[in-house]
Amino acid sequence: MSRNTVSDEAVVIPVDGVIDLHTFQPGQTADVVQEYLLACREKGIAHVRIIHGKGKGVQRRIVHSLLGRLDFVASFREAEETGGGWGATVVTLKL
Repeated sequence: MSRNTVSDEAVVIPVDGVIDLHTFQPGQTADVVQEYLLACREKGIAHVRIIHGKGKGVQRRIVHSLLGRLDFVASFREAEETGGGWGATVVTLKL
């Protein structure tokens, strides 16, 4: 019988200004998003799209709560309908 186990291996995420949180557990969301945003700043990427999905809104609430506390976030808003609507958040970072 095969079991699925959670791996402790690091996940490599391309830093290109778009992150999809569907593969992360809600408990990982805040840390993953903060580290990703810091990596974007280091690369000079000021505009970031965070895809958290629509679902029950758990990850969206976590993301918005975090963004409101980060001093290097200039602004954030729901994405345009063509960019994911309320299933994604667009962030502008202070570089």
